Amino acid sequence: MIRFAPLAAAAMSLVALAPAAAVAQSSGYYAATALEAPKKASFVTQNTIWKCKDGVCVAPRSPSQDKVMCERAVDRIGTLSAFSVGGAAFDAATLEACNARAR
Repeated sequence: MIRFAPLAAAAMSLVALAPAAAVAQSSGYYAATALEAPKKASFVTQNTIWKCKDGVCVAPRSPSQDKVMCERAVDRIGTLSAFSVGGAAFDAATLEACNARAR
């Protein structure tokens, strides 16, 4: 039993993370974290409705390209500290290019 303790601990940590991932996934396909908390609880870009809470805005999947969705979010809420698509975060260079659109 002692041999399995590290394995059990690792499995428990994954179980603890699963609810957080499920909440993020059910909240939206896109997630944009602004440097400054958005002033509004929601906004619309083209045909996509974004909902914001605790500084993070989420939106459902859109037919637009991922970089376009990031740029639209930047246009509405300003410079982003993070942007993810389907749970995968933009790398630093891609996020920097997206933020170049900030007003």
